[in-house]
Amino acid sequence: MTAPAPGRTDAPPQRVYPTDGELLARVLLPYKPHCTYLKSAEVTTGAGLTSVRCAFEIPESCYIDDTGHLNSVEVNIAYNQMMYYLVAKSVQERLLTGFEDWTLDDFWRRQLPDILIARFTANFRRPVGPRAFTGEMEFRSVTRRAPAGVAPFLHAQTAFRYRDDHGGRCDGEATLAFVNIP
Repeated sequence: MTAPAPGRTDAPPQRVYPTDGELLARVLLPYKPHCTYLKSAEVTTGAGLTSVRCAFEIPESCYIDDTGHLNSVEVNIAYNQMMYYLVAKSVQERLLTGFEDWTLDDFWRRQLPDILIARFTANFRRPVGPRAFTGEMEFRSVTRRAPAGVAPFLHAQTAFRYRDDHGGRCDGEATLAFVNIP
């Protein structure tokens, strides 16, 4: 195998989409005001898959006294907000394989009832400070499944990670099911 010519890459071109404030506000609308942790989200796309880099702030836990670190409930809430924004932006810009026929109206209608976390794992490597941290999420695959006797659905494998400025780190994976699709 020969190497690409200098200045040439065989990787698909990537495009970056900065935070869309109006879209972000709409994505976060179902959340209680004190649970809107996602502050910015930059989406990158290439080869039919998308990823997002986010900034989060959790001034105060929504359910427990201050633990001083990001906990599993907050990891899941931050993941949901990051994932919802990534899917909404991907639908809006027609970026993600499997969602080509979706409109934003489809997304708003399906956001809560039809996007399910089928499996979720998080690994805490070092405590992450919740007051200001970053998160990343990527779609690794999206496939349409139509098992016998079950309505078709989209099955997605994702990975995520969180970090803070003090070496805190948490990462994990989530499997999503998008049900009631056309």
